[in-house]
Amino acid sequence: MKISAKGRYGLIAMTYLAQNFGSDNPITVLSIANKLGISKIYLEQVFAILKRAKLVKSIKGAQGGYHLNKKPEDITVFDILSPIELSLIESTTSESNFLEFDRAINSCIYKPLDEKIFEFLKSITLEDILNALYKEMDASNFMYFI
Repeated sequence: MKISAKGRYGLIAMTYLAQNFGSDNPITVLSIANKLGISKIYLEQVFAILKRAKLVKSIKGAQGGYHLNKKPEDITVFDILSPIELSLIESTTSESNFLEFDRAINSCIYKPLDEKIFEFLKSITLEDILNALYKEMDASNFMYFI
């Protein structure tokens, strides 16, 4: 499975918002773009998708920005990637001369594989990613003295 840059940015941006969950201050796309070194214009496209999927809510105005629409433990990786990565929800079809073979391979391989991938992505929440992030941050803060 290959996740596009848009999908990766969606995961990163949602994790960034999850870090600030519960704060009264909305997070701007510009602040995320600057902090993470991501294109603001590209990130705005990602947030438009996330907003349509009702994963984030936007606050308009000078003090505006975005908040998560649910708690980090209630948002899965699947929730984030499925609206961004349309290939996650497209069925594999072919218009070849081997239609029976394609259908057999689809039902024997691709469909069960998709189900396993979806099951796995649904088992990981933003809270899980945050916990992994905090572990990484702790590990990188160790100082070694010789």
